[in-house]
Amino acid sequence: MPIRPAARITDTSPKNFGMFAKAVGMDGDLIHLELGMPVEDTPQHIKEATITALRAGAVHYSDLQGLPHLRAAIAQKLQRQNGLDLSADEVIVTNGLTQASFAAFMAFLGVGDECLLLAPYYPQHIGKAELAGASVTIAPLDAANNFTINRDLIEPVITPATKAIALINPCNPTGRVFTREELEVLAEIARAHDLLVFSDEVYEEITYDGAEHISIASLPGMRERTITMFAFTKAYAMDGWRLGYIAADAELIGPCMKIHTNEVTHVNTFVQHGALAALQGDPSVLEGMVSRDRTRRDLVVGRLNQMPGVRCALPEGTIYAFPDISATGLSAQDCADRLLAETGVVVEAGSFYGAAGEGHLRVCFGCAEVEVLTEAMDRVAQFFNGL
Repeated sequence: MPIRPAARITDTSPKNFGMFAKAVGMDGDLIHLELGMPVEDTPQHIKEATITALRAGAVHYSDLQGLPHLRAAIAQKLQRQNGLDLSADEVIVTNGLTQASFAAFMAFLGVGDECLLLAPYYPQHIGKAELAGASVTIAPLDAANNFTINRDLIEPVITPATKAIALINPCNPTGRVFTREELEVLAEIARAHDLLVFSDEVYEEITYDGAEHISIASLPGMRERTITMFAFTKAYAMDGWRLGYIAADAELIGPCMKIHTNEVTHVNTFVQHGALAALQGDPSVLEGMVSRDRTRRDLVVGRLNQMPGVRCALPEGTIYAFPDISATGLSAQDCADRLLAETGVVVEAGSFYGAAGEGHLRVCFGCAEVEVLTEAMDRVAQFFNGL
C-alpha cells in the first residue's frame, strides 16, 4: 500500500510562483521586475547590531514569544505609529510575515470555515486557508473604481460559514493605501457579521504623497477582532532575514502562540537584535529608502503612461505599479508571456492575483536600480509601440 500524504496536503492548491517560475533557467539578458525583493541593502547599523549580538554569544534558545526588549520596543512603536494599545505580551516575533499569517490562519480557521479575500488578492492566502482545512471566497473589487473597498461588492459573498476577512494594506498588488473611510466600511462589515480580520501591513512604512496608512485594529470595536501582521522585510530591505511580528489582543495571541511554538519554537536569537536596531535607528535611513522608492515609482509610472494602450495609476504605497493594459486587447497572461519572450523583462500577470486583476500587470519598481528600470522601460515601450 503506497504511503499517502495527509488530506490537508492533497486537498491544498499547489503554490504557484507565476512568472518567476517561467523565467527560472531561461537564457538571455533578463530584467526581473516580478518579485517583491527590495534592491536596497539592509542598512549597516542593523547588520552591525546583529554581528555584535552574535559575537557576544546571543546564539542560544531565548524567549519563545520573542526577546522581551524587542517586543517592548514593538509595543511602543505600535502605540506611537499605529494607534494600537497593546502590551509586549500581545506581540509575537515571527519568521517573517509569511509565518505570522500561517500561524494566524492555522489558529483561527478550520474545516468548514471560509476566509474572504478581497481581489486582487495575495495568492499565498489561498494555500494557508486550505492547509487549515478552510476554503476561500472572493470579493472582487472594481478596477474602474480604483479597487475601492465597497460594501456592495463584499457583503453579497459573505455566508454563514465566513469566519474571517484577509486584508492587505497598503495593498499588494494594486498599490492602494486604503482610506479611513474605506477601512470603516470593512470594520462595519466585520462587526455586523462577527468576523475576524487578518491584516497584512508589511508595506505600512512605504507610502507616498501624503497617503496615510491606518491600522484597521485601531478603529472602534476592531482591537478584539483583528490580528495585525507586520514585517521588517520591505521597508528595511530585510527580506532574507525572515523577521516579522503578530500584534493582537491577548485573547487572540494565545492561540497563535500555540501554532508558533509548535512550528518554530522561536525566531533566531541574534537576528532579533537587528530588528531592535531597525526600530530604534535613525529614522532618516528609512526615509531615504522610501524616497528612493518614490523616485523609482515616478520613473516607471511616468514611462508606462507614455506607452500606447497602457494606463497606470500612481501607486499610493508599496513597491508595485499595476498598469492597465486592457486597451491592447491582450490578456494579462499573454502580455506577461510576450514581454518575457520578446523583451526579456519579467513582470507578473494581474490575473495571478485573481480575475479582478485581469487586464493588468504587476511591475515591481522597488527591486531594481534606476538604470536597470530605465532599460526595462525602454524594452517594454518598444514592445507596446510595436503592437
